[in-house]
Amino acid sequence: MFARVNSMGLFGIESYMVGVEVDFGQGLPRIDVVGLPDTAVNESRNRVRAAAKNSGFSFPPSRVTINLSPADVRKEGPVYDLPILIAVLRATGQLRADVEACAFLGELSLDGQIRHVNGALPMVICAKKHGIRQVFVPQENGLESSVVTGIEIYAVENVKQVVEHLTGEAPLTPLTYDPTLAQQNAAPLPDFRDVMGQQEARYALEIAAAGGHNILMVGPPGSGKSMLAKRLPSILPDMTFEESLQTTALYSIAGALPAGVSLITARPFRAPHHTVSPAGLSGGGVIPRPGEISLAHNGVLFLDELPEFSRNAMEVLRQPIEDGKITISRANASLTYPCSAMIVCAMNPCPCGYFGHPKRACTCPPGASKRYLAKVSGPLLDRIDIHIEVPPVEFEKLSSAAPGESSAEIRKRVNAARKRQQQRLAGSGIACNAKMTPAQTREFCHPTPGAMVLLERVFDKLDLSARAYDKVLRVARTVADLDGSDLIEESHIARAVNYRSLDRKFWRA
Repeated sequence: MFARVNSMGLFGIESYMVGVEVDFGQGLPRIDVVGLPDTAVNESRNRVRAAAKNSGFSFPPSRVTINLSPADVRKEGPVYDLPILIAVLRATGQLRADVEACAFLGELSLDGQIRHVNGALPMVICAKKHGIRQVFVPQENGLESSVVTGIEIYAVENVKQVVEHLTGEAPLTPLTYDPTLAQQNAAPLPDFRDVMGQQEARYALEIAAAGGHNILMVGPPGSGKSMLAKRLPSILPDMTFEESLQTTALYSIAGALPAGVSLITARPFRAPHHTVSPAGLSGGGVIPRPGEISLAHNGVLFLDELPEFSRNAMEVLRQPIEDGKITISRANASLTYPCSAMIVCAMNPCPCGYFGHPKRACTCPPGASKRYLAKVSGPLLDRIDIHIEVPPVEFEKLSSAAPGESSAEIRKRVNAARKRQQQRLAGSGIACNAKMTPAQTREFCHPTPGAMVLLERVFDKLDLSARAYDKVLRVARTVADLDGSDLIEESHIARAVNYRSLDRKFWRA
């Protein structure tokens, strides 16, 4: 007795077809699972047998071989419980239905209930590409799976529902995507209206949002660095459907998709604690899963108290910041995840936090500020486009009853600047100035003669690196876009250079 059904597997963010084959043969009762299964897959034989019995089906005492093909790719997780049971029922004649164009995903409980699995969205997308017409997923995975159109998605609660649908006894209704169930009921984003003063820092964040630039804020405790960073998502442009799909797929794989959400439509904001490990930032595991930097894809990764992060954790960010993707190599697999996120950092100027404060004296020993900055490597600082000082807020600003400019007003200017960039970079696969290649930087960043003279003078005086030179031009291009200018003027270069000189200004004592 033999049967075969379709299921899906995950390899990083990519999915692939898995054939689940079951053969009942002669010999002493025994169940063998082959095809490079991990421990969770091996244990499925016990779950499947109990679920079959408790759902009113029989599991004959025979020698059973379960094969998961392709046999040279390691299979992970309990996602194959449901397809194994369906194959068992077909092989034993308890289910007579054509399932050639169907795929099954789901973990089984011992009473036949079907439980949530990670990565349902990319698996459904792959099933559609391979011509599968119907996919059966756990009820909890129904919302995310319904985003994929052109394929019938059935969200099922237990084994009996699946069998009764396949036999025609109680047909199920396929899911349809409801945009109102996307992440629109999330809590409102914090608004820049609440920020008093800090006009220079607010404008620096506006530039960062408009061009997708990384930014570092330096200032004493209580100056509003974290408050400003948490409001950055409220002025970022709306996500496109493709961006939402990419981000939702990453959260689905990581098992971090919020309950009741079909599609992530708000740009993610990840703020890991400074005790996070390098693997927590980059991703890890026997079969590596997305880390914090990938979960911030198309959004913001906020690193508060930057020097307090371990050196290894900070250095993990160097290559992903440049490439927008991260490759994690382990003995079992080498996987690449996207991680095109804005990096927003905040730090104090010294251990006590008051070096350079206009009113409070720094209590650190001599040279402490230099040693504190030295915790952050020069190459990492060089990859951050904007360095901005966030001074303490004056009493008059804090006590003012007049609200600051709202996020909605700032966002209009950001969207207008992004539209200019998208038109300029159309067809290149790049949507913002920060991601421009060196060739695109030379093509689209045209300083006026006076601006070029200023840039040359500053480059020699500050001894900027080649990377910093390109970043100055890209930031200046964004400032010009916010001003609606096609050319980069001296004022645009001056502002961009001011955002590169902060690390050379502070720590000289």
